[in-house]
Amino acid sequence: MKGKTVLVTGGGRGIGLAICKAIAQLGGNIAVLDALPQPSKEFHTLSNIYGVESMYERVDVTLQSSLERGFENVVKKTGGIQGCVTAAGITLERPFAEHTWDESQRLLNVNVMGTFWTAKLVADHLRARGEGGSLVLIASVAAQGIIVPMQSLSIYNMSKAAVKGLVGPLAVELGDVGIRVNSISPGVIDSQMTRDNATTFPRLTDMYHNAPPVRRIGQPSDLTPLVCYLLSDASTFTTGSDFLVTGGLHAGLSPRWVDRP
Repeated sequence: MKGKTVLVTGGGRGIGLAICKAIAQLGGNIAVLDALPQPSKEFHTLSNIYGVESMYERVDVTLQSSLERGFENVVKKTGGIQGCVTAAGITLERPFAEHTWDESQRLLNVNVMGTFWTAKLVADHLRARGEGGSLVLIASVAAQGIIVPMQSLSIYNMSKAAVKGLVGPLAVELGDVGIRVNSISPGVIDSQMTRDNATTFPRLTDMYHNAPPVRRIGQPSDLTPLVCYLLSDASTFTTGSDFLVTGGLHAGLSPRWVDRP
């Protein structure tokens, strides 16, 4: 990753921050677009610890003007980027019949339009530079058209299926100019979002830790090696693919969990 600068949306905390840290550990520079007023304190330590450049821009990925302004600032300050990870996203635990228009629209704006427009800005930038690059979109096990046990995530599933569905068309359209596009579909990953869900719905704790066939919850570090591979030159023949990192949850449930008393 040395010599590369990577844009990470949603990199202020959680999975996005873990991705930033992994990139920095491999010598890559990082630029974050996030809605948080300030990123996690750990973000501010990455430059000194790993000797890389880092910058943070507060943006709202649901507003075109905010997203484009933040992106322009990143390009001006960094001189250009070589890769992008779209990790900005929100979830909504709600039975299908109880969804409201406004909350559904906001989730789609963050997860779908935020990803789509970020990908467009990055692709336009990389095409203009003429040096190729890599886009890594964060989808989900929920993008596979399956139900995550004990959860009602219909609008979230729909949004992540849209993210996954963007990969193939972009990989084909952008391949001629050396831009690769792939996605990662995580299973249940330990993050503030999953912890908040478990606090609101305590029944989820057991599922998170025991339903996957490997019988544990995923960690951000389970995702970061694959992200860095897809961003690096090691994956120059890899595009148009979705990679499942779920502890086996997409294949089925742990028999021990299914057969529990």
